[in-house]
Amino acid sequence: MKYIITLIVLASLTSIGYGFSLEKQEEAKANKYIGGGTVGLFLLAMPLFLYRESKGKKMNDYLLTEENVRKMQGKPPKKTDNQ
Repeated sequence: MKYIITLIVLASLTSIGYGFSLEKQEEAKANKYIGGGTVGLFLLAMPLFLYRESKGKKMNDYLLTEENVRKMQGKPPKKTDNQ
């Protein structure tokens, strides 16, 4: 999976670079290469990367709840009246 994502990113960056090199000669073709590279980065590589990196992690650890903010600040947990 790691190598597939790297291949998509390299192909997208190459496509964008090639599109910018064509920009003065064939504008319509250049825009297609630039757009295709952008789509590859943001609609293929980014979601695959995020899926791969977030596997096995708990989403609640990353939410900004009052309890998590207190943990980050190093303050003790707030006691409620019913405890």
